[in-house]
Amino acid sequence: MPITKSAKKAVRGSLRKKALNDQRKRAMKEIIKKIDKLSKTNKAEALKLLSSAFAAIDKAAGKGVIKKNNAARKKSRLSRITK
Repeated sequence: MPITKSAKKAVRGSLRKKALNDQRKRAMKEIIKKIDKLSKTNKAEALKLLSSAFAAIDKAAGKGVIKKNNAARKKSRLSRITK
């Protein structure tokens, strides 16, 4: 447990950041799974969701939740399965 006042404050801040990072990562994973499932049945519907998936992936990469190359790989794989 943190002892000093500044350490306690740092823990609170890191918990807030973790909550936001988890939220971004969960949103990204949910839309990726949705597109993956739709691409097997309805490619046109999956194509419509592609731009929102790219936005979620880019937001996660921009905030440092995932790395830049990881984001590029995810976007590449999504565009490949929707074709």
